[in-house]
This record gives sequence, C-alpha cells and structure tokens, in this order.
Amino acid sequence: MRDPVNPKSCVLVTARFFDDNAADILRTAGLTVLTGGVGHDAVDAVITEGMHDALARCSAWIMGIPTVTSDLLARYPELRVLARRGVGYDSIDVAAVRAHRRLLTITPGSNEATVADHAVGLMLAVGRRYLESHVRMRSGEKGVLVGTELSGKSVGLIGMGRIARLVARRLAGFDVRVVAHDPYLRQDEADLIGVKMASFETVLADSDFISLHAPLTDSTRHLIDEAALTRMKPGAILINTARGELVDDGALLAALKQGMLAGAGLDVIGLERDASLEAVTRELLALPNVICTQHTGGSSREGLERANRRAAQCVVAALQGRPLPPDAIVVDGRLP
Repeated sequence: MRDPVNPKSCVLVTARFFDDNAADILRTAGLTVLTGGVGHDAVDAVITEGMHDALARCSAWIMGIPTVTSDLLARYPELRVLARRGVGYDSIDVAAVRAHRRLLTITPGSNEATVADHAVGLMLAVGRRYLESHVRMRSGEKGVLVGTELSGKSVGLIGMGRIARLVARRLAGFDVRVVAHDPYLRQDEADLIGVKMASFETVLADSDFISLHAPLTDSTRHLIDEAALTRMKPGAILINTARGELVDDGALLAALKQGMLAGAGLDVIGLERDASLEAVTRELLALPNVICTQHTGGSSREGLERANRRAAQCVVAALQGRPLPPDAIVVDGRLP
C-alpha cells in the first residue's frame, strides 16, 4: 500500500528531459513531483496506466504532446492545471478545457530560436546533400556529390509566427529573397522583417526552398497535398518543422520518387499520430534525398531548460493563485 498524497500538492511531469533545476522550482514551492514512470526515452503522446494512476493524484500536469480529451478531464476532476511544454496544443481539446474549467498554459519564447536554427540547418543539409555524402564516404564509395547553395535563392515561408520570423532573420545572412504567405500578416508588418508577402500559389511556384511554419488546423491539414506539390517549383526543397499533418506524406513520397522535388527535410511526419503511415514513412526514410529528425527541432539543451523552467513557473503561479504571463495562457476556464 502506498501512502496517500494530497492531490493539491502533486504535479505530474511527463515532458521528457525535464531537468532538476525546473523540478526544484516545483519542490521549493512545496509540490511533490511525480513522473508516472515516464523516462527520457518514453513517448508521452501515449497515456500509460502509470500516468493515469498519477493523474488521479495530481492537480497539475506538465506535459509534452499527449492527447487530452473531454473524457480524460472528466475522469480527473482534481486536475486543475495543464502546462504544455512548448507552444503547439493541437492535441488538446481546448473547448473541453474551457468547459471543464481548467487552465491550459504554454511556453512561448522558450524554443523558437532552437526550431529556427533547425529549419535553416535542414535547408543546408538537404541542399548540400550531407546525408548522401556521409553514407557514400562511410561505405568507401569514391566521387563528389554536387549540391545546391542556399545563398542567393528564393525561400518561401508558409506561416509567419515567431519561429518563421526568426528563420527570416537568420536567412538574411545568406542573401536570399524571402517570400511568405500568411493571411494574418500585413505587408507593412512584413516590411519590418524584410519579407515580401505573396499568395500561397505564388510562394509555391517561385520558391527554391519552402519552409512550413503554419499551425495545424482543419484548414491547414494536408496543406501540402498532391495539388500543392505539383505547383511547386521543379527541384525545390521542402522543409517541415511545424506539424507532420501539414503534409500529405503519401503525396510527398510520390513527388520525390518522380523527381519533382530535389529533397525534403522533415522534423515532423504524419506517423507521429497516424500509425497507418508506417509503410509510407519507411519509404521516405529510405530515400537518399530525405533527412528526417525525430521531432527534435525544439530540443536543444538551452531551449528545453527555458521551456521546463517556464512550465514549472506557470504551475507554481497557478496553484498559488498568482498572475501568469498573459502570453502563456491559452485557456483559463477557471475565470467566470
């Protein structure tokens, strides 16, 4: 028999790589930290029995990317605070959070620079064919592979949020022409960051590199589908560090096999939430001109430490009834 724990003093942490300094913020505030058996190598998108057991005892949850439904919230009425480490929350039923009068927070400003670095890194890696060169050299194969420069090219950004703006700033050093599509950004705002706004179709047709930074919504799901890929500039390179569901992976695989694109750099893929895409993903990974990383675009030591710290601070402030930073609050269902 385990000792009972006061739910008001318990926090479940399932976000991977949650560091000791962030945990100390919680403990210093008198909170007990539970992990529900989740280690650094676990995937907290899946809610395990251990996590369910911990949720029954906790009033706050610091999470990565699990699916949060109305049924889950109803099952745990003592769970008052959901702190998402990161900025995306498309796996969380926001309407249910509001209806059940819970608080949902995110950590803006924590890993945007890390993801922006990663996006530019993928552009360079795919364009200069780093993976292919590495594989050839490891196998002892002779010869030089010819890649393409990023410098002087046209780069299209789909979505112009915090990360895309940082990408644009980094690209300034490469003397590229940046064009972007975002229905919510005015040209006078874009002028301040040196970006030319254009239609979605124009960005597709004119860009040598296309980098996706749009949120996942009903209207952006499979934004890059067969039709969009057909409209892309022949030999273009697609970069996705946003959400896997923005791209129809089957259509992307076909376009790459047909030589329509020069390559793709993917930090996110549809397989993360759709197991039926396993075969497509395996074929993508087998292509020499595709570089995939495991949704690690935001996972630098520095970025994780910033996000962990902010998530912990949000939980402490919320449970102590103190104000939270406005940009950290997605839903405050506690308010009348």
